[in-house]
Amino acid sequence: MDFHLTAQQRSYVETVQRFVKTEIAPHCLEMERRHAFPFEIIRRAWELGILNLSIPGRLKGYDLDAVSSALIIAELAFGDSGIATSAMCNDLANAVIAQHGAAAQQDRFLAPFVAAPLLASFCLTEPGAGSDNSAMTTFMSRRGDGAYLLNGAKCFITNASFASQFTVFCKVGKPTGNFMACVILGVPPPSEEEIAGGFAAGRRIELPAGGLITVGKPEDKLGQRLSNTAAVTFEDVVVAPEQIIGDRRRGFQYVVDVLDYARPMVAAIGVGLARRALAVTLNYTRERRQFGQRLCDLPVARETLTAMWKKLELAELSLMKAAWLLQEQREDRGVYASLAKNVAAEAALFCANEGLHLHGGYGFMNEYEIAKLARDAHIIDIYEGVREVQNMIIGREIC
Repeated sequence: MDFHLTAQQRSYVETVQRFVKTEIAPHCLEMERRHAFPFEIIRRAWELGILNLSIPGRLKGYDLDAVSSALIIAELAFGDSGIATSAMCNDLANAVIAQHGAAAQQDRFLAPFVAAPLLASFCLTEPGAGSDNSAMTTFMSRRGDGAYLLNGAKCFITNASFASQFTVFCKVGKPTGNFMACVILGVPPPSEEEIAGGFAAGRRIELPAGGLITVGKPEDKLGQRLSNTAAVTFEDVVVAPEQIIGDRRRGFQYVVDVLDYARPMVAAIGVGLARRALAVTLNYTRERRQFGQRLCDLPVARETLTAMWKKLELAELSLMKAAWLLQEQREDRGVYASLAKNVAAEAALFCANEGLHLHGGYGFMNEYEIAKLARDAHIIDIYEGVREVQNMIIGREIC
């Protein structure tokens, strides 16, 4: 593994850094206070080509390796982890199509994301099935004409209010079935008026083929307020066989494959947030004076800053190894994806919390960015598998 970035990778990083500096950093605190979903920023990210990173090169005209994807997401998260989460969710939802979909399904379900700035949702978590995916009860049952009816409810779904496509995992036959399937549901894109309104009261989507998708009102979250999250309910949604990805009995394996891809990308979000927290704290402690000297020159403060830097560096190393193993499709990529996710989440939490502590009373004020970072960091330790689940995966692999 070579730690030198290629010329193309340096170009990606520099492009996203400019984008963050001009489009995200000047506005994120004000938008966050308003809970305003930054669709215009998402649109400009799409125009730059830093959205939909997992779509095959034959559709978008160029291939992007996993290390480059992780670098792009980390830089986006340095600007705002909520925006990075919404951007990454397109790949979370579309990676299963890229990995296991037939060529015709890729053309049908992925090509629209190349043609327009659309959002997708990955529908896995349910009110009674968080870490335990086997406990899900959303299911599809077969009709006499060969089509299926999908019924159930999902929660904590990123991009749900604004999604043009839903990737839904469900049981087959009945809620207690042993097999899991992955189905793709395309819906009309929201209008400019609907986007501007933010779907404050939710969204009701009647499908031409039959059935109803109901999206609840956006969740009022502790952090990552610049990503959209809502519950989704499916009522007698008609699913044609060509909307089922791969083998309708192998959905659980597809979940594993998607999460092996997604967890390094979540780690990239953690790395970006940790790096932002360290940068913000360094700037503050260089300017703040106590006991006649800069705060960063006090031994106790410098010790904390050093610990923050070490956590960040270890997270970056773990991320790069996980991304490289994913890129090479090594057999042990899953365990290192879990390791990177845990280490990066720990770095994000540590750097944000200790950074807030070094800000003192000012860190507790929402006008200071470190307060936002401290709120944003907690979800990185939770989504795409809490730390205990990652430890279970690691323990299973090493024992």
